[in-house]
Amino acid sequence: MDNYKKGKNIEEPFERDKIPLPGLPAQFIWMQVNGGTKMRNVLDYALKAFKDERAIVWSGSGAGVGKAISCAEIMKRRNKEVHQINKICFRKIEEFWEPQLEDLDPLVVVREIPTIHILLSKDTLNTEEPGYQAPGSCDVFGVSNQPRRSGPSNRGVRPSRVSSEQFSALGLRSRARHNKQRSGTGSDRTNSNRPANKGDS
Repeated sequence: MDNYKKGKNIEEPFERDKIPLPGLPAQFIWMQVNGGTKMRNVLDYALKAFKDERAIVWSGSGAGVGKAISCAEIMKRRNKEVHQINKICFRKIEEFWEPQLEDLDPLVVVREIPTIHILLSKDTLNTEEPGYQAPGSCDVFGVSNQPRRSGPSNRGVRPSRVSSEQFSALGLRSRARHNKQRSGTGSDRTNSNRPANKGDS
């Protein structure tokens, strides 16, 4: 692409009637998030508006996917009885490249970026719909929010030791036995090399 200059981008627009969420109510809040969105601003508005509405949809694509998920999770913590449905799709972006040489033609590169739509509803949704999550059951990715049950504590329990006989049966030597042999050999060597005292002769 050295001989081309990047031109404009045309993104496929978000359209209310093309949200891939079945059973959307006629009235709902629609929050569109992108990479430059300030979460505090959109959350302040959404939390206040959701008090008077029954459903809200968070939509984000590209760099805005993570922010849309985070906003939905924060709202779920404030409204623990909401039902949820997630849908993932793609949006098209057309990139126009202008040639820098006369013999070249203009180029149009079509990219597809991941997009997520998250429906949070105070009313019961279709539990058979793929992507459905019951109130308080899971986060956006289906990981349980319930506290883990702690098993019996192993604190203070020492692991069982392998006896020297078992080491020998495997053709191994225990460290304690090996160190004992080394210390004994060193002691004998020291005694054998020690000069005799005059009283011993």
